[in-house]
Amino acid sequence: MTVNGVVMTATPHPHTSETWPIAVCMHGFAPVLPDGTRLHDAPVEEWDRVFRQVARLGFTAVEIADSHIRPSELTPQRRQELKTVASENGVQLISVHVQRQSVIQPGKGEENLAYAHRAIDAAAELGMTVFSTGLHQPFTEAQRKALWFWTARGPVDPDDAETRALAVRRLRELGEHAASVGLPMSLEMYEDTYLGTADSAVRLVQEIGLDNVGLNPDIGNLIRLHRPIEDWREMHEKTLPYANYWHVKNYIRDEAGDGSWQTAVPTSLELGLINYRDMVARAIELGFRGPFLMEQYGGDSLGVCATNRDYLRTLLPESAQA
Repeated sequence: MTVNGVVMTATPHPHTSETWPIAVCMHGFAPVLPDGTRLHDAPVEEWDRVFRQVARLGFTAVEIADSHIRPSELTPQRRQELKTVASENGVQLISVHVQRQSVIQPGKGEENLAYAHRAIDAAAELGMTVFSTGLHQPFTEAQRKALWFWTARGPVDPDDAETRALAVRRLRELGEHAASVGLPMSLEMYEDTYLGTADSAVRLVQEIGLDNVGLNPDIGNLIRLHRPIEDWREMHEKTLPYANYWHVKNYIRDEAGDGSWQTAVPTSLELGLINYRDMVARAIELGFRGPFLMEQYGGDSLGVCATNRDYLRTLLPESAQA
């Protein structure tokens, strides 16, 4: 494989199909409890309930989304409680995902940058293996009202060299911090950001220029859009060489031959537009060795994630290579 003109040699598989790290997202849990208490502020008994459900479905790892719990904003005692209750249920806190806190968000970029730095330190303290973030911003009112938020337009990163350069500088700063505490940093692909197309996402990682900074090639975020999209095969081919963490989900997509309409709804990994059998094989061929994160919107998110995990394991290598 050649990246930036350098011939790369794929590293051996560090895991078998049964041991490859596969985490579950927190979409299946409400961020606010029925009594109005945020999950972030909930007593440890509520956290225990979350991790017991995760473990009961056979998951041994979870991604902590900051929409639900912000590890950096917990007291040291509460962070230890979070780690302990997860461990008691046999669940690893594999990553923290800082979402909708863009470092170039107008009026909040510097504040979000400082928050991301705290999140990196908290992730290291908790023994996580990935720091995950991106450039997507908070939902617009239209997105909050929509049945599926991706059917309404959200904020758009400006086509402006100065703003893009600012994104590069701030993300490089975070990447250097992550490297200093032994963490890879993964940037999630997301529409209408500098990570919104394959070419722009790859160029952003190249501009950042750090070995520990790679892509989360969450192409599911893009094939669900009700607008024309890039070919999913081409997007994967361009981005997979830079992947170090992978949110995987799938959608049934349909569109008119004349391009007059497009639609998409969530489905399982096996049934959707993306052929994950081919894409996982290609990713491993290109050297992907990072964790997977099962993600699902709608319905029984946790149940579908468990089904998807079992399917994914059939696509992974049966034995580790020396």
